[in-house]
Amino acid sequence: MKETENIFLSLINQHKAIIHKVSKMYMNNMEDQQDLFQEIVMQLWKAYPTFKGNSKFSTWMYRVALNTALVYFKKGKRKVDKTPLDENFDIIDINESETKEEKLTYLYKAVQELNAVEKALIFLFLENQSHREIAENLGISEVNARVKLNRTKEKLQFIIKKNGYEF
Repeated sequence: MKETENIFLSLINQHKAIIHKVSKMYMNNMEDQQDLFQEIVMQLWKAYPTFKGNSKFSTWMYRVALNTALVYFKKGKRKVDKTPLDENFDIIDINESETKEEKLTYLYKAVQELNAVEKALIFLFLENQSHREIAENLGISEVNARVKLNRTKEKLQFIIKKNGYEF
């Protein structure tokens, strides 16, 4: 059992950025992100005995993490924060000197306005997943993944423009 735990912890440590990204994508404040992070790790541990190695660990981890985030909302454990973006921080003029971190902050704030499935689509897209991989992770057809992703990208662009965060 100890060896299994060590292997699991090593894999989690190698791929913890995936969990951080999912948590940040679905939760707006740090405390909620940490709660979701812990929930994902717990679900990964529970599901670890079922990991057969037929895919990369990171691929399996994406699926468990996204499903956990989706279920987290459905069970009513946590409500999505739908506070308008302009109440969270001041809108500033975007110029050439803006850092990548600031742009990421705007993106994450805009993503907060998407529903849970749209967040999963954007997350997988930003992780450079193919349409086929997105479809597999979400349990939908490749054509459906492509259509939903295009609609979600258009919606995200609209949200970014609406809030004056174009870059």
